[in-house]
Amino acid sequence: MKSSGKPGILLIFYLFQKKMSEVLHVTEEGLQKLKEELEHLRTVERPMISRLLADARDKGDLTENAEYAAAKEAQAMLEMKIAKLEDVIARSRIIDESKIDNNTVRILHKVKIRNKVNNSVMEYQLVPESEANLKLGKIAINSPIAQGLIGKKMGETVQIKVPSGIIPFEIISISV
Repeated sequence: MKSSGKPGILLIFYLFQKKMSEVLHVTEEGLQKLKEELEHLRTVERPMISRLLADARDKGDLTENAEYAAAKEAQAMLEMKIAKLEDVIARSRIIDESKIDNNTVRILHKVKIRNKVNNSVMEYQLVPESEANLKLGKIAINSPIAQGLIGKKMGETVQIKVPSGIIPFEIISISV
């Protein structure tokens, strides 16, 4: 069989399965938000789309019914979102905050850092990707800044690669 240069279906399936089996660490609050969103999709969005489909179906010929096609597409997108949330919730494990070491930077820690170039001070909480919200000072654990801070101690200076280059940051404090 000749290779087309594109990944085969088995490779895609393998990568999908690998991603689907990864454990996700979340806070109890984050897991609750995910569950609430899933419940909203199931109890509010799903019935609304069902009504749209029924209304479009009542208008006659489905082959040339743009309203029906749009509702079917919305339904497919919603079902995909529901399936993804169900998967995320199934793979989620709550982080036990009481077992987090406060000597080094870890997930859920609030870290105050000082940019040694311009002396600006910032404080971030390192959270799971699903809970990141820069406006609230919560950055994803897999972000470049968080990755540069993980495992470091108070007082250390770290070199972190950001889009504008490499910036030295001093860790001022670590707290939960």
